[in-house]
Amino acid sequence: MAARAEPAPEAVRSFGAGREIVLRTTTDIDVMAPAIAQFLDSRPGLAIRYEQWGSNNLYDLTLAECASGQPGAGLVISSAVHHLVKLVNDGCAAPWVSAATAAVPDALTWRNEIWGITREPAVIVYNRALVPASEVPRSRFDLLDLLRPERTPYAGRVATYDIEASGLGFLFAFMDSQEATTFGALMEAFARTEAVATCCSAEIIEGVQRGHYLIAYNVLGSYAQTRAAEDPMLGIVAPSDYTLVLSRAAILPGRQADADAGALLDYLLGPEGQLVMARNRLVGLDPLDADPDDAEEAGRQVPIGLGLPLLLAMDRAKVAQFTARWRDAFGPGQP
Repeated sequence: MAARAEPAPEAVRSFGAGREIVLRTTTDIDVMAPAIAQFLDSRPGLAIRYEQWGSNNLYDLTLAECASGQPGAGLVISSAVHHLVKLVNDGCAAPWVSAATAAVPDALTWRNEIWGITREPAVIVYNRALVPASEVPRSRFDLLDLLRPERTPYAGRVATYDIEASGLGFLFAFMDSQEATTFGALMEAFARTEAVATCCSAEIIEGVQRGHYLIAYNVLGSYAQTRAAEDPMLGIVAPSDYTLVLSRAAILPGRQADADAGALLDYLLGPEGQLVMARNRLVGLDPLDADPDDAEEAGRQVPIGLGLPLLLAMDRAKVAQFTARWRDAFGPGQP
C-alpha cells in the first residue's frame, strides 16, 4: 500500500527578512499580502512565511502539532471558524490580551484565545448575461422557485461548496440548517436538479463567470466582490430572508504566544489592518456595492459568533448525521 501523502500548503510566500514567524491561513495570499507588507514596514528584522492551506488540512495539522506540543505556526487564521473554536476548547491556543483584543465584540472572541478579524457575507452569485433579471433569486425562497419546475433550465447549473472538501462550506451549510426553514426543501431541490458541489470559492465563481454554472449559493462575498469589480457580468445578491456573516478566526497556537505573532494579530485587529483588509473586501458587511439594485432587498444579517455553540458543528455524531443528509442530496465523491 502506498504511503499516505503528508498534507502540504497550497501556496507559500515569504515576506520581509530576518527572524521568521509562520502564518498559516485559508486566505488567498494575494488577498492578505497588502496587510502583511504594511505590518512589516515598521518591523525591520522580521520576516513572515505565509502558508495558504485548505481548511481541513490546516485543522488536522494544527491539531496534530497541538498533540505533539510543537506548534509550527505563530498565528493561524481560518474561515472554518468552528475548527478553531474546537482547537481552543481542546487547549491548543495561547491567550493574548491587548488593547486591540479588548476592543473585539464579545460575540467574536472567546477565552482571550480566539478572535474574529474580518466581516464577510455569504452571498448568491449569478451570471447576469444568462440569468434574466426577473429570475434573479433574491432569497432562498426564490431559489427554490427556480428549481421547482420539472424541466427547470437551472438543473445541473447551480453550484455550492462541497461540505466534505471545504470546512467553510460545511460551516455555512450547518448554519443554514440551524437558521433556515427552507433548508430541507433546498436539499431536496438540489438533489432533484443535480446541483453541483465543488471545492472552493475561486472555482465556483469562475464557473459562474464562464457560464458553466448559472447561479452559485452560499459563496463567500469577499471573493465574489473582488471578481465582480473586474467582471460586470457577475451579479451578487445578499439573500433577503437572511445573510450569514463570517468573521475569519485567528488563534495563537501553543501554550505561550509568540510576541511577534501577537503583534501581527493586534495589527490585523487594529484600525490600520482593518482598513487595509477592507480595501480587499475582507471587512465590510455590505456585499451590494457590485449590485446596487439589490440594496433595498437586503435582509437581516446573521453573524456567526465564536464560542461554545459552534462546538455543535464539530460533534462527531452531528457531523456524521449532517454529512449523510448532504450525501443524499449530492451523492458521495462529487468532483
